[in-house]
Amino acid sequence: MKFVTNEKLTIIGAAGMIGSNMAQTALMMNLTPNICLYDPFGPALEGVAEELNHCAFKGVNITWTTNIREALTGSSYIVSSGGAPRKAGMTREDLLKGNAEIARQLGLDIKTYCPDVKHVIVVFNPADITGLVTLLYSGLKPTQVSTLAALDSTRLQSELARHFGIPASEIHNCRTYGGHGEQMAVFASTTLINDRKLSDLIGTPEMPAEDWNELKQRVIQGGKHIIELRGRSSFQSPAYLSICMIAAAMGGTAFEWPAGMYIQDGKFGHITMAMETTITAQGITFKEVTGTSEEESELEESYTHLCKLRDEVIEMGILPPVKEWNKLNAHIK
Repeated sequence: MKFVTNEKLTIIGAAGMIGSNMAQTALMMNLTPNICLYDPFGPALEGVAEELNHCAFKGVNITWTTNIREALTGSSYIVSSGGAPRKAGMTREDLLKGNAEIARQLGLDIKTYCPDVKHVIVVFNPADITGLVTLLYSGLKPTQVSTLAALDSTRLQSELARHFGIPASEIHNCRTYGGHGEQMAVFASTTLINDRKLSDLIGTPEMPAEDWNELKQRVIQGGKHIIELRGRSSFQSPAYLSICMIAAAMGGTAFEWPAGMYIQDGKFGHITMAMETTITAQGITFKEVTGTSEEESELEESYTHLCKLRDEVIEMGILPPVKEWNKLNAHIK
């Protein structure tokens, strides 16, 4: 059996719906024969491990533990969904304090038990903030920590496919940037519908402006809609996309949907948010986002919103002031 790597992958929060689906997806994609499942909830975690063993994946060694030191020691790759899930009536931002504290401990544990880890993906919300907190306390480079943001762009693709009545494969370069939350910036100027620019179609009979505005709101509220339909937050889509991200970091197919990463400087400095990114074995990199003046204004508003959340976390005492971040992580300017 050929695997992408033989190095250890640790999945944190593996007893939950996202985590257990991440584990199964990683095994189905033949990422590595060395997968460790971690969760503080032992019985449920053991149940996940048992089910995965019952799948009879060839050539793999599935281990599980409720001990974070055991889970992280020797790990080269980490994907964490180990935060509180979003429930009905909640926004991603409502999870801020508790999950930011979990992210701080995750960062400290990484620094203590696996400082040589190659890449970490943070999935639990609000991911822009939990990813930032994890990065700062882990001591890792900004290129080594990324957050799940692609789900907003894939939701945009899905909504457009439904609107135009065509397969999603005929819609290209759907992009949302900024925060993975209520203030995300949904771009039209990047998207092609059968090689036609979406921005040229908006305001025509094919895509009336009112329809576009309603579609944007459905994208922004996509996670809420899943909760309304299923009675629980999304798990299949975030699990799959996050494992595609870690596969890219292992040296598999590059991941070119937007992901969240830390921006050191410039007009969007000192925050983690979705940009035009690529994840490869060398880590996550980004390039500047360009769009219409309206789109860029929405992106700036999204950045401002994230800065407010960041500053709330600073006021809570979970993070130090920005000017002191370099003392916490030498890779932060």
